[in-house]
Amino acid sequence: MGALGGAGLLHQLQAYAEPDEDVYWTQEEVRAAAELLRANPDPEADDDDSRREARGEAEELQDRVLSLWRHAAESLYRSQAVIAHFQWLTDWARPKVVVKESYLATLREQAALFVDPAGLVVAAAAATLETPQLPAGDPAFAVLGDGRKISAGLSALWRRWQYDAERGWEGPDSREIVGHHLVRDIRSNKKGYDEALAGAARLIRSWEEKARAVAESTGMEPTVLITARLPEHEEEPARPGEGTADVLEGMDPWTTGVLVTWAVHADWSRGILTLKVPPLVADRLLAMSGSITCVPGGTEDAPIEADVREQADTLRPGIFDDSEVFARQPVTLAHLRALRAYSYAADQLYIVFSTGGGAEVLSLDAIERRLAQGWTGVIVASASDLPNSVISPWVEQVALAPDTSDPSDARQPGFGAALSLTAGAQDAVRWPRGDRAKEHNLRLLAMARGVSDLRTLDTGRSSTLPPAVWEGLLAPARLDLSPFRPPNGDRWRSGSGLPLGVLRHAQIYTTNADPRLEGKGHSPLCRHTRERGVVASDDLLTVADLLARDDFDWCSKCGGYAVRRLTDTQLSYYRAAHSLHDITRQLDDSRPHRAPVDILAVVNQLEELADWQPGSREGWGVEGHWPWREAVREQRRRAEKLRSADPS
Repeated sequence: MGALGGAGLLHQLQAYAEPDEDVYWTQEEVRAAAELLRANPDPEADDDDSRREARGEAEELQDRVLSLWRHAAESLYRSQAVIAHFQWLTDWARPKVVVKESYLATLREQAALFVDPAGLVVAAAAATLETPQLPAGDPAFAVLGDGRKISAGLSALWRRWQYDAERGWEGPDSREIVGHHLVRDIRSNKKGYDEALAGAARLIRSWEEKARAVAESTGMEPTVLITARLPEHEEEPARPGEGTADVLEGMDPWTTGVLVTWAVHADWSRGILTLKVPPLVADRLLAMSGSITCVPGGTEDAPIEADVREQADTLRPGIFDDSEVFARQPVTLAHLRALRAYSYAADQLYIVFSTGGGAEVLSLDAIERRLAQGWTGVIVASASDLPNSVISPWVEQVALAPDTSDPSDARQPGFGAALSLTAGAQDAVRWPRGDRAKEHNLRLLAMARGVSDLRTLDTGRSSTLPPAVWEGLLAPARLDLSPFRPPNGDRWRSGSGLPLGVLRHAQIYTTNADPRLEGKGHSPLCRHTRERGVVASDDLLTVADLLARDDFDWCSKCGGYAVRRLTDTQLSYYRAAHSLHDITRQLDDSRPHRAPVDILAVVNQLEELADWQPGSREGWGVEGHWPWREAVREQRRRAEKLRSADPS
C-alpha cells in the first residue's frame, strides 16, 4: 500500500498528465519567449523598460517550462518504477502511462525551444579548455596592485568565466558581465579602472573565440550515441509529510539542456535514456560524475519493452506476505531494494527460511549481505506480520502489569524480577509514546527473543532495534553468583558450590572480555557505549565463563556486562539457588553471631526446594540434578540436627 497510496502510484498517474488549467501557456507563447531571449541575450544593454520587462517574463516562462518538464519526467520515472516492480498493475496502468508520456513529449518540445544546441557544444568545449597564459604583465591591469594580486585576479576571472561558460547554453553576450568581477573592489572613478575593465573584456572575448573554435573543429552535428542512466531514488523512503527527493531537481542547466535537446528514446521504468549528441558533448558526458551516469553506445530504434511478468526481480505474489508460506518465492536484492523504497517500516526483523540455515530471525541488512554471497531463501514474515491473536493479549498484559520490584533479599517475593522476561517487556514499552510505538517494540522484542546470538542483529545502523528493545532483551542488573561459587574461608563471601544447571549457558554480553586488551569491559547498555545495544564486535560469554574466571576488568558503573533476560525456568532456578544458599548460611555453625533460626520454616522450605524441577530437561542432566538433590539433603540433615538439639 505504501507504493500505491500517499505520493505513490495512484497520485503519480494523475499528476502531470495534462496542462494545469490555472497555470497554462500555449505553444505560440513559448516560441515567442524563446525567440525574444535569443534576440536579446544581454538584458543589461537594453535601456528600454518595456523590453526589459518582456525579457523578464520570457525568462520566467523558460524557468517554468523547464521545471515542469523535470517534474513530469520525475513523475513518469516514479510511476514506471513502481509498475516494473508490481507486474500485475501493468495492463491497468498502461493507458494512464501513455497519457503521461504524451504530455511529457509536449513539454520536452517546448523546453527544447529555449535551448541553443550550438551553445551546448560551446559549453562542452569551454569545459575542456586548460588554463591559458594570463597576461599578468599587461599595464592595463596595473590598477589591481602588484604582480601577485594581478595574477590572483586574472586566475579568479578565468575560473569564473569557465564556470559560467560550461554550465548552460547562453551565448557570449550573456557573459560580458563577468569582466566586472575583476574590478569589483575598485572604485569606478579610480584611474585605470576603465583600462582594466576593457582588458578583461578582451580576455573574455579571446576565451569565447577559443571555445567556439574548439567546438566547430570537432563538429556541431549529433552523431554519437550515448546511454544515460538517471540516478536511482533514495532507498530510504521519506516519512509521511516529509516529501520525496526529486532525482532530476539538482541537475545542472547544461545536462538538462542536453536531455531535452538530444534524447532519442527513454525507458523510464529503468531510468535509461538514449541520446544522440555531438562528439564533444559525448566526451563530456562520459567524463562526468554526478547527476547521471553515461556509457557509450545505444540504438536509435525504439527499445523493446520487456515483459515484467517474466523478470525474476519483479514483486510478484509470493515474495513477501501476500501468499501462503508453501508458495513463497526466493527473495532477491532487487526485491529488498523495492521493499526499502516502498515501505516506511522496511527496516525491521524478518523470519526467513533456507535449506542451509533453517528458520532464522534476521535483519534486512543481514539478508542483503547473505544474498550478495549467493544465499537462497524466502521471507516468511516480518515483525509487523506476527498474528494479533498472540500479540494483542500480550500487549494488554504488559500494559496492565504493575511495575516489577527486585528486592535484594532472596526471601522476599519478587527477588530477581529485574532479570525476567516480564521486566524486559515492561522496559521495552516504558519510554515509547503512543500505543503503536509500544506494540511495534513488543513485536520486535518477540522476534529478537528467537535469535540465538544477539550480535547477528548488528547492521551497523541504529534503526533496526530501538534502544528500548535492547533494554527488553538485556537486563541492567548484574548476576549474584554467590550460590554457585565454591565454599571458602571467607565468612561473608563463601559460596555454596551449587551446580549452575539451567543457568550454565545463560548469555553474557560485554564490550571486552579480554583483560589483555586495552579498555574495560562495558555493558552494551552502559552510558560509556552510548547505550547502543549489542554489536558484532562485542564478546559473548556464558554464566559458566563468569564463574570460571576472575581476571575480568569490568566498568565500575555498569558492572562490565549485561545478561540476556532469563527464561522463566532459569529465573526460577536462580531464585531456588539463592534460597538454598541463604539456608546454608543460616545453618552454618562456623559463622559467629548467627541469628536465631526458625527450624520449622527452614524444613518446610527445604521440602519445597527438594521438589524443584525445571520446566524442561534441557540443561538439567545428571550433573545438575544429583548435586542439587544432594545439597538439599545435606541442609535437611543440618536442620534436623538443629531441631533435635533444640530442647523446645
